[in-house]
This record gives sequence, structure tokens and C-alpha cells, in this order.
Amino acid sequence: MIPAGVRTHGLLLVHAHPDDESITTGGTIAHYRKRGVPVTVVTCTLGEEGEVIGDEYAHLVAGQADQLGGYRILELTRALAELDADPPHFLGGAGRWRDSGMAGTPSARNPRAFVNSGDAATDALVQVILELRPRVVVGYDPHGGYGHPDHIRAHEITMAAVHAAADWGWTVPKVYWTVTDGAVLAMHTEALKRRTVDQLPGALPRGWRLPHAGELACVPAESVTTTVDVSDALAAKRAALRAHATQVTVAPSGREFALSNDIAQPVLPEEHYILVRGERGPLGPDGREHDLFAGLE
Repeated sequence: MIPAGVRTHGLLLVHAHPDDESITTGGTIAHYRKRGVPVTVVTCTLGEEGEVIGDEYAHLVAGQADQLGGYRILELTRALAELDADPPHFLGGAGRWRDSGMAGTPSARNPRAFVNSGDAATDALVQVILELRPRVVVGYDPHGGYGHPDHIRAHEITMAAVHAAADWGWTVPKVYWTVTDGAVLAMHTEALKRRTVDQLPGALPRGWRLPHAGELACVPAESVTTTVDVSDALAAKRAALRAHATQVTVAPSGREFALSNDIAQPVLPEEHYILVRGERGPLGPDGREHDLFAGLE
């Protein structure tokens, strides 16, 4: 129970790099903003080690001009505007921690790499939580969704900060991990496969390929506790994905997107979560919550 008179925020999401917020939670952000819920996205790095799609900005990458991070601030600003969320909030300030790159790469040994952020990153997030007092916090699962070191680190600091904030006076009522329901993903991927094989409208753009079995990150359907219907927010989600043009391409059909690897991923009409802190609210016929704020006054 939140004491009467205590001012609280709505939804706080913690993401590793610019574009993560749109890919996995863009529909949720826009969905709740349509309902007047305040939404803040904390981004832990500038995504400096990312690859770039196309030639126009190819020289911004880390091995050349090393200006990609600054450009991705612009992309994130545009994406959050499309979702109607608060402007970017970078953990510790823009550029405080650097994209660590993939495990085992030289970028991970950089003292400024996010994987080397230590207690300072947790402390910075605690301050955000204490300032905003969010009712719901969304982070990653222990695997970071697909295993990127920065995603795993974001999971670690999110859970540690939620725990520490309680000691300092704010207990977050509900905490979720953003995930993808494997059964739903398979259903939409199979529909894409049929359109592609039959050359129906909405088939894959040239150069793209279908994902192999198990290639896209997902979790077993039975582990999902919460489904948010974001069909009313798909236009905003697609616009946010397009705003990250150095990282994401949206198919002309709007049904799929791809990263620099040209592997098609469906734009799902629902987004999935696992409740890891707090009480479940009312459940639907499928045995899941359908509102991140379910059960909260």
C-alpha cells in the first residue's frame, strides 16, 4: 500500500542501449502514455560499439570516427518522442559508461565499459528510483534477453537498485522482466514463413532471411506472467523503430524488422513480461495479467 499523499511516478524501464527500449518495450511505452501514465526510460550506455546499417553513417563506428554514440542520442531522442515518453535519461549522465561490446572483445576491457561499472552504476540507479518513486520497474531477465554483457549488467544493477532503494525509503510495488513468449513468436514467425514461401504480400525484403529455429531470444510460454496488448500502439512502435535507422530496418509491410544481420523479426501485437516482485493483479482467462499496474491502487 502506498501511503496517502506520497507522489509517485508511473513506469520506469531500464535498458542497456538506445533501440532496446523500442524493440522489446516500445509498444508498452506508447500504450501507457496513451493512458496518461508517466514513462521514463533509463539507458545505460550510448551504444558506441554497435554496427551500422547502410553507408551514410558507416564511418561513425568505434573503429573509425567513434562518433556513433553521439548520433544514437539523437536517434533515441526521436524514438522516445514517437512513443511520447520522457526525453532520454542516461544512467549517470550521457557517456558516463560505455557500450561494452560482446563478451571477450577488447571493448569489454575498457575501464569505462558498462560491465566494469561496479557499485557506482547501482548507486546511480538507486538515485533515479528514489527521485521518481516508480510504481512499476521493468528490466531484463538474468540472461539479459539474448546474453549481451550490457544486458546482463543492466539486469544486475536493476535488481540491486530496487533492493537498495527499499532500504532508503521506496519499495517498488511491482518489478517485471521484459521477455518474448516463445509460442507467440513461433506463431508469427510461421505466418511470415508462409507468406514468404507463397510470395504473398508482405513477404521478406530482398536480402533478409527467416530466423532459424531457436535463433531469436524467447522464453517458454509457461514462464510468462503478463501480456500487454499493444495493438493500439503499433504505429508508434514502428515509428520509434524507424527512428533508430543506424540499427534497425522496418519492412515496408510494417510487420517485421531486422537488425544489421538482416534476420527478420516479427513486430508482435503484444509484449510479454515476468513478474518478479510484487503481487499479481487480476488474471485473464489465460491465467495472465494484462496490465503492468494490475492490483495497484
